[in-house]
Amino acid sequence: MSTEAAPLLPNATRDLATFAAGLRFEDLPRQVVDQARLNLLDGIGVCLHGATLPWTRLLHQVVLAEGATPAVSLWGTGAKGSWAQAALANGTAGHAFEMDDIHKESVLHPNSLTSPIALGFAEQRGATGKQMLAAIVAGYECGTRVGNAATTALFLNGFHPQGTSGTIVAAATAGSLMGLDAAGMRNAFGIAGSCAAGLMAAQEGAMVKRLHAGRAGESGVRAAELASRGFTGISDIFEAPYGGFLSSLARTPKPEKLTAGLGTVWETLNTGFKMYPTVTSIHAALDSLRKVMADGGLRADDIERIEVGIGHMTYVHCAWTYKPAGITAAQMNLFYGMAVTALSGQVTAAAFTEDRLAAPEIMAMIARITAHEDPELEAMGPAFRHAARLVVHTRDGRTLRHEELHRRASPENPVTAAEVEQKFRGNLEGILTRAEQDVVVSAVERFETLTDFTPLLAVLGARR
Repeated sequence: MSTEAAPLLPNATRDLATFAAGLRFEDLPRQVVDQARLNLLDGIGVCLHGATLPWTRLLHQVVLAEGATPAVSLWGTGAKGSWAQAALANGTAGHAFEMDDIHKESVLHPNSLTSPIALGFAEQRGATGKQMLAAIVAGYECGTRVGNAATTALFLNGFHPQGTSGTIVAAATAGSLMGLDAAGMRNAFGIAGSCAAGLMAAQEGAMVKRLHAGRAGESGVRAAELASRGFTGISDIFEAPYGGFLSSLARTPKPEKLTAGLGTVWETLNTGFKMYPTVTSIHAALDSLRKVMADGGLRADDIERIEVGIGHMTYVHCAWTYKPAGITAAQMNLFYGMAVTALSGQVTAAAFTEDRLAAPEIMAMIARITAHEDPELEAMGPAFRHAARLVVHTRDGRTLRHEELHRRASPENPVTAAEVEQKFRGNLEGILTRAEQDVVVSAVERFETLTDFTPLLAVLGARR
Protein backbone atom coordinates (compact mmCIF):
# COMPACT_ATOMS: atom_id res chain seq x y z
CA MET A 1 0.00 0.00 0.00
CA SER A 2 1.25 3.47 -0.81
CA THR A 3 2.53 5.56 2.07
CA GLU A 4 3.01 8.74 0.04
CA ALA A 5 -0.09 10.57 1.28
CA ALA A 6 0.47 13.79 3.18
CA PRO A 7 0.93 13.48 6.94
CA LEU A 8 -2.12 14.24 9.04
CA LEU A 9 -0.34 17.10 10.86
CA PRO A 10 3.32 17.61 9.96
CA ASN A 11 5.75 17.34 12.89
CA ALA A 12 3.06 16.59 15.47
CA THR A 13 5.05 13.74 17.04
CA ARG A 14 8.17 15.90 17.16
CA ASP A 15 6.30 18.79 18.76
CA LEU A 16 4.60 16.68 21.43
CA ALA A 17 7.89 14.96 22.23
CA THR A 18 9.71 18.28 22.52
CA PHE A 19 7.05 19.55 24.90
CA ALA A 20 7.11 16.44 27.10
CA ALA A 21 10.90 16.31 27.26
CA GLY A 22 11.19 19.98 28.15
CA LEU A 23 8.37 20.33 30.68
CA ARG A 24 9.53 21.34 34.16
CA PHE A 25 7.70 21.92 37.42
CA GLU A 26 8.42 25.64 37.13
CA ASP A 27 6.40 25.72 33.89
CA LEU A 28 3.21 24.57 35.63
CA PRO A 29 0.54 27.04 36.74
CA ARG A 30 -0.48 26.69 40.39
CA GLN A 31 -3.91 25.42 39.43
CA VAL A 32 -2.36 22.63 37.36
CA VAL A 33 -0.10 21.60 40.25
CA ASP A 34 -3.07 21.46 42.62
CA GLN A 35 -5.07 19.38 40.15
CA ALA A 36 -2.15 17.01 39.58
CA ARG A 37 -1.84 16.44 43.34
CA LEU A 38 -5.55 15.64 43.62
CA ASN A 39 -5.27 13.28 40.66
CA LEU A 40 -2.34 11.60 42.40
CA LEU A 41 -4.22 11.16 45.69
CA ASP A 42 -7.19 9.70 43.87
CA GLY A 43 -4.87 7.47 41.82
CA ILE A 44 -3.16 6.05 44.89
CA GLY A 45 -6.54 5.31 46.44
CA VAL A 46 -7.95 3.48 43.44
CA CYS A 47 -4.73 1.51 42.91
CA LEU A 48 -4.58 0.34 46.53
CA HIS A 49 -8.25 -0.62 46.50
CA GLY A 50 -7.84 -2.45 43.21
CA ALA A 51 -4.77 -4.31 44.45
CA THR A 52 -7.00 -6.33 46.79
CA LEU A 53 -9.40 -7.57 44.09
CA PRO A 54 -9.37 -11.10 42.65
CA TRP A 55 -8.38 -10.21 39.08
CA THR A 56 -5.42 -8.16 40.28
CA ARG A 57 -4.37 -10.95 42.63
CA LEU A 58 -4.30 -13.35 39.69
CA LEU A 59 -1.97 -10.99 37.84
CA HIS A 60 0.23 -10.69 40.94
CA GLN A 61 0.67 -14.47 40.86
CA VAL A 62 1.83 -14.37 37.25
CA VAL A 63 4.22 -11.46 37.80
CA LEU A 64 5.77 -13.00 40.90
CA ALA A 65 6.14 -16.40 39.23
CA GLU A 66 7.96 -14.69 36.36
CA GLY A 67 10.54 -13.16 38.66
CA ALA A 68 12.70 -10.07 38.26
CA THR A 69 15.11 -7.93 40.22
CA PRO A 70 12.99 -6.75 43.18
CA ALA A 71 13.12 -2.98 42.80
CA VAL A 72 9.57 -1.58 42.80
CA SER A 73 6.63 -2.56 45.00
CA LEU A 74 3.63 -4.39 43.67
CA TRP A 75 1.27 -2.34 45.81
CA GLY A 76 -0.57 -4.20 48.52
CA THR A 77 1.49 -7.38 48.25
CA GLY A 78 4.67 -6.87 50.27
CA ALA A 79 6.58 -8.04 47.18
CA LYS A 80 8.59 -6.28 44.49
CA GLY A 81 9.36 -6.63 40.80
CA SER A 82 10.85 -4.52 38.05
CA TRP A 83 9.56 -1.02 37.27
CA ALA A 84 7.76 -2.36 34.18
CA GLN A 85 6.22 -5.26 36.11
CA ALA A 86 5.02 -2.87 38.80
CA ALA A 87 3.51 -0.60 36.15
CA LEU A 88 1.66 -3.64 34.79
CA ALA A 89 0.39 -4.82 38.16
CA ASN A 90 -0.32 -1.45 39.77
CA GLY A 91 -1.85 0.01 36.59
CA THR A 92 -4.19 -2.96 36.38
CA ALA A 93 -5.10 -2.38 40.02
CA GLY A 94 -5.87 1.27 39.26
CA HIS A 95 -8.41 0.33 36.60
CA ALA A 96 -9.66 -2.68 38.54
CA PHE A 97 -12.91 -1.23 39.85
CA GLU A 98 -13.95 1.62 37.54
CA MET A 99 -12.89 4.32 40.00
CA ASP A 100 -9.90 5.96 38.28
CA ASP A 101 -10.26 9.53 37.05
CA ILE A 102 -11.72 10.48 33.66
CA HIS A 103 -10.80 12.93 30.91
CA LYS A 104 -14.05 13.08 29.00
CA GLU A 105 -12.92 14.11 25.51
CA SER A 106 -10.09 11.58 25.23
CA VAL A 107 -12.00 8.88 27.21
CA LEU A 108 -8.86 8.30 29.26
CA HIS A 109 -8.26 7.49 32.92
CA PRO A 110 -4.73 8.84 33.33
CA ASN A 111 -4.16 8.47 37.07
CA SER A 112 -4.20 4.67 37.03
CA LEU A 113 -1.12 5.01 34.79
CA THR A 114 0.72 8.09 36.02
CA SER A 115 0.49 7.42 39.77
CA PRO A 116 2.17 3.99 39.84
CA ILE A 117 4.71 4.89 37.15
CA ALA A 118 5.88 8.05 38.92
CA LEU A 119 6.05 6.52 42.39
CA GLY A 120 7.62 3.36 41.00
CA PHE A 121 10.43 5.38 39.46
CA ALA A 122 10.98 7.21 42.74
CA GLU A 123 11.21 3.91 44.60
CA GLN A 124 13.71 2.45 42.14
CA ARG A 125 15.95 5.42 41.33
CA GLY A 126 14.86 8.38 43.44
CA ALA A 127 13.05 11.52 42.34
CA THR A 128 11.76 14.74 43.83
CA GLY A 129 8.11 15.59 44.15
CA LYS A 130 8.59 18.39 41.64
CA GLN A 131 10.05 15.98 39.08
CA MET A 132 7.18 13.55 39.56
CA LEU A 133 4.49 16.20 39.27
CA ALA A 134 6.03 17.51 36.04
CA ALA A 135 6.16 13.97 34.67
CA ILE A 136 2.56 13.31 35.67
CA VAL A 137 1.40 16.47 33.91
CA ALA A 138 3.45 15.53 30.81
CA GLY A 139 1.57 12.25 30.75
CA TYR A 140 -1.81 13.92 31.07
CA GLU A 141 -1.08 16.60 28.48
CA CYS A 142 0.35 14.32 25.78
CA GLY A 143 -1.90 11.30 26.25
CA THR A 144 -5.14 13.25 26.38
CA ARG A 145 -4.22 15.26 23.28
CA VAL A 146 -3.67 12.03 21.37
CA GLY A 147 -7.05 10.82 22.62
CA ASN A 148 -8.68 14.13 21.71
CA ALA A 149 -7.27 13.86 18.19
CA ALA A 150 -8.46 10.28 17.86
CA THR A 151 -11.96 11.43 18.90
CA THR A 152 -14.63 8.99 19.99
CA ALA A 153 -14.20 7.33 16.59
CA LEU A 154 -11.42 5.25 18.16
CA PHE A 155 -13.87 4.04 20.80
CA LEU A 156 -16.71 3.45 18.35
CA ASN A 157 -14.31 1.44 16.18
CA GLY A 158 -14.10 -0.95 19.13
CA PHE A 159 -10.78 0.06 20.71
CA HIS A 160 -10.36 0.83 24.39
CA PRO A 161 -8.70 4.25 24.83
CA GLN A 162 -7.09 3.18 28.10
CA GLY A 163 -5.13 0.48 26.34
CA THR A 164 -4.39 2.53 23.23
CA SER A 165 -4.02 6.25 23.98
CA GLY A 166 -3.03 5.23 27.50
CA THR A 167 0.34 4.04 26.19
CA ILE A 168 1.20 7.68 25.43
CA VAL A 169 0.20 8.82 28.92
CA ALA A 170 2.58 6.20 30.27
CA ALA A 171 5.45 6.87 27.86
CA ALA A 172 5.40 10.62 28.48
CA THR A 173 5.39 10.10 32.26
CA ALA A 174 8.17 7.51 32.20
CA GLY A 175 10.22 9.36 29.60
CA SER A 176 10.05 12.60 31.56
CA LEU A 177 11.27 10.88 34.73
CA MET A 178 14.13 9.25 32.83
CA GLY A 179 15.20 12.60 31.45
CA LEU A 180 14.78 11.66 27.80
CA ASP A 181 15.61 14.43 25.36
CA ALA A 182 13.19 15.32 22.56
CA ALA A 183 14.59 12.67 20.21
CA GLY A 184 14.39 10.01 22.90
CA MET A 185 10.83 10.99 23.82
CA ARG A 186 9.87 10.82 20.16
CA ASN A 187 11.18 7.27 20.01
CA ALA A 188 9.37 6.40 23.24
CA PHE A 189 6.09 7.61 21.72
CA GLY A 190 6.80 5.66 18.55
CA ILE A 191 7.46 2.47 20.51
CA ALA A 192 4.64 2.76 23.01
CA GLY A 193 2.01 3.75 20.45
CA SER A 194 2.97 0.78 18.33
CA CYS A 195 2.19 -1.44 21.33
CA ALA A 196 -1.31 0.02 21.75
CA ALA A 197 -4.05 -2.56 22.28
CA GLY A 198 -7.40 -3.16 23.95
CA LEU A 199 -10.81 -4.18 22.61
CA MET A 200 -14.05 -2.82 24.02
CA ALA A 201 -15.95 -6.11 23.84
CA ALA A 202 -14.16 -6.76 27.13
CA GLN A 203 -16.68 -4.48 28.85
CA GLU A 204 -19.44 -7.06 28.64
CA GLY A 205 -17.96 -9.43 31.17
CA ALA A 206 -14.22 -10.05 30.91
CA MET A 207 -11.54 -9.38 33.51
CA VAL A 208 -9.20 -8.39 30.69
CA LYS A 209 -10.62 -4.86 30.55
CA ARG A 210 -8.70 -4.17 33.78
CA LEU A 211 -5.50 -5.44 32.20
CA HIS A 212 -5.63 -2.87 29.39
CA ALA A 213 -4.45 -0.15 31.79
CA GLY A 214 -1.64 -2.28 33.16
CA ARG A 215 -0.44 -3.22 29.71
CA ALA A 216 -0.47 0.44 28.66
CA GLY A 217 1.60 1.31 31.72
CA GLU A 218 4.05 -1.50 31.08
CA SER A 219 4.34 -0.51 27.41
CA GLY A 220 5.09 3.10 28.32
CA VAL A 221 7.82 2.14 30.78
CA ARG A 222 9.36 -0.37 28.37
CA ALA A 223 9.25 2.22 25.60
CA ALA A 224 11.06 4.82 27.69
CA GLU A 225 13.68 2.32 28.81
CA LEU A 226 14.28 1.14 25.25
CA ALA A 227 14.41 4.68 23.88
CA SER A 228 17.01 5.61 26.52
CA ARG A 229 19.24 2.92 25.01
CA GLY A 230 18.83 4.08 21.43
CA PHE A 231 16.00 1.77 20.36
CA THR A 232 13.93 3.54 17.71
CA GLY A 233 10.18 3.84 17.27
CA ILE A 234 7.88 5.16 14.55
CA SER A 235 9.15 8.72 14.23
CA ASP A 236 5.86 10.10 12.93
CA ILE A 237 3.51 7.79 14.80
CA PHE A 238 0.73 10.34 15.28
CA GLU A 239 0.70 11.94 11.84
CA ALA A 240 1.65 8.95 9.65
CA PRO A 241 -1.01 8.68 6.90
CA TYR A 242 -0.69 4.89 6.71
CA GLY A 243 -0.11 2.67 9.71
CA GLY A 244 0.03 5.55 12.16
CA PHE A 245 -1.78 5.70 15.47
CA LEU A 246 -4.56 8.01 14.34
CA SER A 247 -4.86 6.79 10.76
CA SER A 248 -5.20 3.17 11.92
CA LEU A 249 -7.23 3.35 15.11
CA ALA A 250 -9.39 6.41 14.54
CA ARG A 251 -9.71 6.64 10.74
CA THR A 252 -11.47 10.02 10.96
CA PRO A 253 -9.28 11.92 13.43
CA LYS A 254 -8.95 15.60 14.20
CA PRO A 255 -5.14 15.90 14.12
CA GLU A 256 -5.16 19.59 14.92
CA LYS A 257 -6.07 18.63 18.49
CA LEU A 258 -2.64 17.04 18.96
CA THR A 259 -0.93 20.35 19.58
CA ALA A 260 -3.80 22.84 20.00
CA GLY A 261 -2.98 25.12 22.93
CA LEU A 262 0.03 23.02 23.90
CA GLY A 263 1.65 24.62 26.93
CA THR A 264 -1.05 27.24 27.38
CA VAL A 265 -4.30 25.25 27.54
CA TRP A 266 -3.87 22.57 30.20
CA GLU A 267 -5.83 19.38 29.55
CA THR A 268 -4.93 18.25 33.07
CA LEU A 269 -7.58 20.69 34.28
CA ASN A 270 -10.19 18.98 32.10
CA THR A 271 -9.98 15.80 34.17
CA GLY A 272 -12.76 14.86 36.55
CA PHE A 273 -13.26 12.23 39.22
CA LYS A 274 -15.57 9.25 39.61
CA MET A 275 -17.86 9.31 42.60
CA TYR A 276 -19.56 6.02 41.67
CA PRO A 277 -17.67 2.77 40.87
CA THR A 278 -19.21 2.52 37.41
CA VAL A 279 -18.51 3.62 33.87
CA THR A 280 -18.49 7.41 33.79
CA SER A 281 -20.94 7.66 30.91
CA ILE A 282 -23.88 6.72 33.14
CA HIS A 283 -23.08 9.05 36.05
CA ALA A 284 -25.33 11.89 34.85
CA ALA A 285 -28.21 9.42 34.62
CA LEU A 286 -27.49 8.17 38.15
CA ASP A 287 -27.27 11.76 39.42
CA SER A 288 -30.61 12.51 37.75
CA LEU A 289 -32.38 9.55 39.29
CA ARG A 290 -31.05 10.33 42.76
CA LYS A 291 -32.29 13.92 42.45
CA VAL A 292 -35.73 12.94 41.18
CA MET A 293 -36.15 10.38 43.94
CA ALA A 294 -35.01 12.82 46.61
CA ASP A 295 -37.12 15.71 45.35
CA GLY A 296 -40.18 13.52 44.87
CA GLY A 297 -39.79 11.55 48.07
CA LEU A 298 -39.75 8.32 46.07
CA ARG A 299 -38.89 4.78 47.01
CA ALA A 300 -38.28 2.04 44.47
CA ASP A 301 -41.79 0.66 44.96
CA ASP A 302 -43.24 4.04 43.96
CA ILE A 303 -41.70 3.83 40.47
CA GLU A 304 -43.72 2.39 37.61
CA ARG A 305 -41.11 2.94 34.94
CA ILE A 306 -38.03 5.00 34.09
CA GLU A 307 -37.07 6.40 30.70
CA VAL A 308 -33.51 7.59 30.04
CA GLY A 309 -32.46 9.71 27.07
CA ILE A 310 -28.73 9.71 26.28
CA GLY A 311 -26.35 10.48 23.42
CA HIS A 312 -25.24 7.98 20.79
CA MET A 313 -21.91 7.01 22.32
CA THR A 314 -23.33 6.43 25.79
CA TYR A 315 -26.14 4.41 24.25
CA VAL A 316 -23.71 2.18 22.35
CA HIS A 317 -21.33 1.99 25.29
CA CYS A 318 -23.72 1.29 28.12
CA ALA A 319 -27.33 0.60 27.08
CA TRP A 320 -26.92 -2.98 25.90
CA THR A 321 -29.28 -5.62 27.31
CA TYR A 322 -28.05 -6.55 30.75
CA LYS A 323 -27.22 -10.19 31.44
CA PRO A 324 -25.40 -11.27 34.60
CA ALA A 325 -21.92 -11.90 33.23
CA GLY A 326 -19.53 -10.74 35.90
CA ILE A 327 -18.74 -7.59 37.83
CA THR A 328 -17.20 -5.79 34.85
CA ALA A 329 -20.43 -6.08 32.88
CA ALA A 330 -22.50 -4.78 35.79
CA GLN A 331 -20.24 -1.76 36.24
CA MET A 332 -20.44 -0.91 32.54
CA ASN A 333 -24.20 -1.29 32.15
CA LEU A 334 -26.69 1.59 32.36
CA PHE A 335 -29.64 -0.55 33.42
CA TYR A 336 -27.82 -2.24 36.30
CA GLY A 337 -26.56 1.07 37.64
CA MET A 338 -29.99 2.66 37.40
CA ALA A 339 -31.67 -0.29 39.10
CA VAL A 340 -29.21 -0.24 42.00
CA THR A 341 -29.74 3.52 42.38
CA ALA A 342 -33.52 3.11 42.46
CA LEU A 343 -33.33 0.36 45.05
CA SER A 344 -30.72 1.79 47.40
CA GLY A 345 -30.53 5.50 46.62
CA GLN A 346 -26.82 5.27 45.90
CA VAL A 347 -24.22 3.17 44.09
CA THR A 348 -21.30 1.80 46.10
CA ALA A 349 -18.91 -1.12 45.88
CA ALA A 350 -21.41 -3.24 47.80
CA ALA A 351 -23.61 -3.40 44.68
CA PHE A 352 -20.88 -5.16 42.70
CA THR A 353 -20.42 -8.54 44.28
CA GLU A 354 -21.09 -11.88 42.63
CA ASP A 355 -24.13 -12.56 44.80
CA ARG A 356 -25.81 -9.32 43.68
CA LEU A 357 -25.40 -9.56 39.91
CA ALA A 358 -28.60 -11.53 39.34
CA ALA A 359 -30.51 -10.50 42.46
CA PRO A 360 -34.27 -10.82 41.74
CA GLU A 361 -35.07 -7.28 42.91
CA ILE A 362 -32.40 -5.82 40.61
CA MET A 363 -33.57 -7.83 37.62
CA ALA A 364 -37.17 -6.81 38.30
CA MET A 365 -36.24 -3.13 38.46
CA ILE A 366 -34.21 -3.40 35.25
CA ALA A 367 -37.36 -4.58 33.48
CA ARG A 368 -38.96 -1.20 34.32
CA ILE A 369 -36.18 0.87 32.72
CA THR A 370 -35.85 1.84 29.06
CA ALA A 371 -33.22 3.91 27.27
CA HIS A 372 -33.14 5.70 23.94
CA GLU A 373 -30.84 7.95 21.97
CA ASP A 374 -31.84 11.57 22.47
CA PRO A 375 -31.21 13.49 19.23
CA GLU A 376 -31.15 16.86 20.99
CA LEU A 377 -28.45 15.73 23.41
CA GLU A 378 -26.49 14.20 20.55
CA ALA A 379 -26.74 17.44 18.57
CA MET A 380 -25.12 19.31 21.45
CA GLY A 381 -21.83 17.67 20.56
CA PRO A 382 -19.09 15.65 22.27
CA ALA A 383 -18.85 17.99 25.25
CA PHE A 384 -22.28 16.69 26.34
CA ARG A 385 -21.77 13.01 25.64
CA HIS A 386 -22.30 12.17 29.33
CA ALA A 387 -25.55 14.15 29.58
CA ALA A 388 -28.86 12.48 30.41
CA ARG A 389 -32.56 13.27 30.38
CA LEU A 390 -34.68 11.32 32.79
CA VAL A 391 -38.42 10.74 33.01
CA VAL A 392 -39.82 8.83 35.98
CA HIS A 393 -43.44 7.65 35.92
CA THR A 394 -44.81 6.87 39.38
CA ARG A 395 -47.50 4.42 40.36
CA ASP A 396 -49.65 7.28 41.66
CA GLY A 397 -49.72 8.93 38.23
CA ARG A 398 -46.95 11.55 38.52
CA THR A 399 -44.39 12.23 35.79
CA LEU A 400 -41.09 13.61 37.13
CA ARG A 401 -38.30 14.89 34.87
CA HIS A 402 -34.72 15.96 35.23
CA GLU A 403 -31.96 16.87 32.79
CA GLU A 404 -28.34 16.61 33.89
CA LEU A 405 -25.87 18.04 31.40
CA HIS A 406 -22.78 17.72 33.57
CA ARG A 407 -22.30 14.85 35.98
CA ARG A 408 -21.13 15.48 39.52
CA ALA A 409 -17.30 15.58 39.80
CA SER A 410 -16.82 16.62 36.19
CA PRO A 411 -14.74 19.78 35.53
CA GLU A 412 -18.00 21.59 34.77
CA ASN A 413 -19.63 20.40 38.01
CA PRO A 414 -16.64 19.91 40.29
CA VAL A 415 -16.30 18.44 43.73
CA THR A 416 -14.01 19.91 46.38
CA ALA A 417 -10.58 18.69 47.40
CA ALA A 418 -12.16 17.57 50.66
CA GLU A 419 -14.62 15.39 48.74
CA VAL A 420 -11.78 13.79 46.77
CA GLU A 421 -10.02 13.06 50.05
CA GLN A 422 -13.27 11.59 51.41
CA LYS A 423 -13.45 9.32 48.37
CA PHE A 424 -9.81 8.29 48.92
CA ARG A 425 -10.50 7.37 52.54
CA GLY A 426 -13.70 5.55 51.62
CA ASN A 427 -11.88 3.46 49.02
CA LEU A 428 -9.36 2.36 51.64
CA GLU A 429 -11.67 1.74 54.59
CA GLY A 430 -10.62 -1.62 56.01
CA ILE A 431 -7.51 -1.71 53.81
CA LEU A 432 -5.39 1.06 55.35
CA THR A 433 -5.58 2.21 58.95
CA ARG A 434 -6.56 5.80 59.58
CA ALA A 435 -2.94 6.56 60.47
CA GLU A 436 -1.73 5.06 57.18
CA GLN A 437 -4.32 7.08 55.28
CA ASP A 438 -2.99 10.18 57.03
CA VAL A 439 0.56 9.38 55.88
CA VAL A 440 -0.60 9.31 52.26
CA VAL A 441 -2.74 12.43 52.49
CA SER A 442 0.01 14.40 54.23
CA ALA A 443 2.63 13.34 51.68
CA VAL A 444 0.47 14.31 48.72
CA GLU A 445 -0.43 17.66 50.28
CA ARG A 446 3.31 18.47 50.55
CA PHE A 447 4.35 16.58 47.44
CA GLU A 448 6.30 19.30 45.62
CA THR A 449 8.41 19.93 48.74
CA LEU A 450 9.43 16.29 49.28
CA THR A 451 12.58 14.46 48.30
CA ASP A 452 12.22 11.45 50.60
CA PHE A 453 9.19 9.24 49.96
CA THR A 454 10.13 6.36 52.24
CA PRO A 455 7.09 6.59 54.59
CA LEU A 456 4.65 6.86 51.67
CA LEU A 457 6.25 4.00 49.74
CA ALA A 458 6.18 1.83 52.87
CA VAL A 459 2.41 2.24 53.09
CA LEU A 460 1.94 1.48 49.40
CA GLY A 461 4.13 -1.61 49.41
CA ALA A 462 2.88 -3.30 52.60
CA ARG A 463 0.98 -6.54 52.26
CA ARG A 464 -2.79 -6.13 52.54
